Amino acid sequence: MDYKMFCYQCQETAKGVGCTVQGVCGKKSDLSAMMDMLLFAVRGVSVLATGLRKLEQPVGREVDHAVVDALFATITNANFDKESLRRRVDRMFELRDELKKQAAAVGLTYAADEVTWVPVADEYESKGFAEGVLREQNEDVRSLKELTVYGLKGLAAYVEHAMRLGKEDDAIYAFMERALSDMTIGNLDAAALTELVLETGRFGVQGMALLDGAHTSAYGNPVMTEVNIGVGKRPGILISGHDMHDMEMLLQQTEGTGVDVYTHGEMLSAHYYPAFKKYKHFVGNYGNAWWQQREEFESFNGPIVFTTNCIVPPTPRNTYLSRMFTANSTGYPGCKHIEEDANGHKDFSEVIALAKTCQPPKEIETGTIVGGFAHHQVFQLADKIVDAIRSGALRKFVVMGGCDGRFASRSYYTDYALGLPKDVVILTSGCAKYRYNKLGLGDIGGIPRVLDAGQCNDSYTWAVVALKLKEIFELNDINDLPIVFNIAWYEQKAVIVLLALLSLGIKNIHIGPTLPAFLSPGVAKVLTETFGLAGNGTVEDDLKLVMPAEAEVLA
Repeated sequence: MDYKMFCYQCQETAKGVGCTVQGVCGKKSDLSAMMDMLLFAVRGVSVLATGLRKLEQPVGREVDHAVVDALFATITNANFDKESLRRRVDRMFELRDELKKQAAAVGLTYAADEVTWVPVADEYESKGFAEGVLREQNEDVRSLKELTVYGLKGLAAYVEHAMRLGKEDDAIYAFMERALSDMTIGNLDAAALTELVLETGRFGVQGMALLDGAHTSAYGNPVMTEVNIGVGKRPGILISGHDMHDMEMLLQQTEGTGVDVYTHGEMLSAHYYPAFKKYKHFVGNYGNAWWQQREEFESFNGPIVFTTNCIVPPTPRNTYLSRMFTANSTGYPGCKHIEEDANGHKDFSEVIALAKTCQPPKEIETGTIVGGFAHHQVFQLADKIVDAIRSGALRKFVVMGGCDGRFASRSYYTDYALGLPKDVVILTSGCAKYRYNKLGLGDIGGIPRVLDAGQCNDSYTWAVVALKLKEIFELNDINDLPIVFNIAWYEQKAVIVLLALLSLGIKNIHIGPTLPAFLSPGVAKVLTETFGLAGNGTVEDDLKLVMPAEAEVLA
């Protein structure tokens, strides 16, 4: 076996097969090896933690948090700082060895290399290459394991956001560690691994519900909101990523400073929460999806704070690196990392001071966009929606949530949205919405034709809404609803959304612009035959699936 970089966890992986020299995302091979080393260490910790839990021995919360952080730090476009990952590897081995002592005291021993390997810092890179994706030789087994791991990475992202708001679920932590343990020492066959994939989806629903509760209990239920996409005349700070707790702290600390705050990418949904509406210096949203940041960060002029993933490495032509700050699981060489104290507090004073020396943002567009249609707000429209469905004015919903990306093939989603019949409503969440949320698609009797629930984790909304409609129309099967799923994906948070939908029994989902490279032909065949999972066709052909000639109105 030739040990080298191999990564195929994102949609843009090289040639649709895998990155072997450098990631399309920008990560170098040595960084990839360090990420694989971190996952190796996480597996060892998880084996021990799971064994101890089975004997009802305590596992410290620090272990749970470290596992979540490590999974999140290895998600696509989250952390490009090799040294910060190395520190995580060192700490993970320290935790592993502490757990080994605890396990030995109750008679637990394991022969797995993840548990027994003696850390040698100079060997991290070579060991990381050896312990990467290709360590598993069986293609179908590898596919099922990686599908689960990528689902766990997405779940870790949502769990971490909830954790920062004081909401935690012991069952989720225990499952994540058990899943990693079972894939390491469980000798699971294909059937057992397939069940583990679906179990990951079930915990994905639980994790998204946890985060939904964390957000709404802290900041209120999102409400329909017009968000300004123009700029003000004062210096600004641009906050990107997904973490609402960081959003709150930044708004608090910038109040009265003469510095405005703008959201970027998936932080757009912060504008929908009632608790943030009191901040007069919370001006609007700047720019579009993550992949356009090289141009948009240049024109913004002020500091940029990354709270989570979606970092695109700047080019030598870009001048904003000195204005970039990272937090939480993110990292980038040359950027100041904002640490939190023991109480979870972050000090943004350095960011604010820098902002005061910067020019105001350059205006790149004007107007507003509308969002805030999480499940509570949608239920406020329930009577209108039900009446519109029964009258035939609204014939179908299309869920078009997920991720945006750089490839030209992503224009499919804009063309698809423009081609939908005028009696179809788009349900969206995640940054995929930037392909069509500024098209002015109108409304159906006061119901906007693009209902944006928020971030990718807010895809939970559409599961809740679907289940509610199934109840209202007294249907036996959720798949009898007039809902089509055409989901765009890029990274691992989209994977957990997909697995969550599958676990709820939702079938005939289309994902694109391409099927994941990590789905082996055998696994893809099972998903196709069992769930009707499919990739994209042409826009014209796929639009025919939305409104077949025999479509009926629900009574």
